[in-house]
Amino acid sequence: MANRGLDYTALVIAVIGAVNWGLIGIFRLDLVKWIFGDMTWISRLIYVLVGLSGLYLLSFFGRVGSSDEVHA
Repeated sequence: MANRGLDYTALVIAVIGAVNWGLIGIFRLDLVKWIFGDMTWISRLIYVLVGLSGLYLLSFFGRVGSSDEVHA
């Protein structure tokens, strides 16, 4: 698969975003805001990367089951 590195990178970024949302929901702790500040350019960049990763991962639905790999 040619995009395997991009797939794993997007998945890791999305999981980090999901953990952050879990912390917000359970403890009202926004880890990105706590580490990088309230809507600084770097925190906004992180939020954008998480969002773009989530949108990219939507392509997984089209690729599930259409893999050319043989499963043994």
